[in-house]
Amino acid sequence: METRNCSNAGFDRWYLAATNAWANFNVRAGFEVTVAEDGEAEIRMKWNDGFTQYSGHLHAGMIAALLDTACGFAAATRVGPVTASHFAMNCLRPAVGRALVAKGSIVRAGRTQVFARAELFAEDEHGAMSLVATGETLLVPIG
Repeated sequence: METRNCSNAGFDRWYLAATNAWANFNVRAGFEVTVAEDGEAEIRMKWNDGFTQYSGHLHAGMIAALLDTACGFAAATRVGPVTASHFAMNCLRPAVGRALVAKGSIVRAGRTQVFARAELFAEDEHGAMSLVATGETLLVPIG
């Protein structure tokens, strides 16, 4: 896979997909970068029974990982490498489906802080999407 930086300070989809492909946690979880451009990112994960909690729903830790990754990759499209300094999430309903899709976007990007938010959707067997969680991340540019 070809990797390259955007002409501005941010990374393009190909670079972030390559980054995702060598991030051990993301690989084990099955994260796929489907969108990463202009302050937006989308992370997709096929359902995996290995990531459920006692009731059979997706574990909150995995929900957080999807939301955080979508926020971080959205921020990285504008400012390059970032790290999270604060993260919060709201679980709205049990996360169950054939796939989960986290959609992240930048709320505001400054020199020292980037505010991003994400929504997590569960996709059913017919392709219908239901909102299951939201998250917000405060990120700090590094490098």
